[in-house]
Amino acid sequence: MKNITLSAEESLIEAARERARADSTTLNEQFRRWLADYAHPRERMQRYDDVMATLRGRLKVGQKLTRDQMNER
Repeated sequence: MKNITLSAEESLIEAARERARADSTTLNEQFRRWLADYAHPRERMQRYDDVMATLRGRLKVGQKLTRDQMNER
């Protein structure tokens, strides 16, 4: 594995480290995931399509939502 050096605001790096800790991972691991997704966007879309195909027909809302309900924020 090759090392690289990046520059960013210190507060941004710390906030990212905190989020990674909350997700039980490291900033380094999150960057590797981002880099793989960035370098191979088709693979990411294929994973998304696979998940959606697996879920298709398995999830139910429970009722048909009205237009107003769908647009609520």
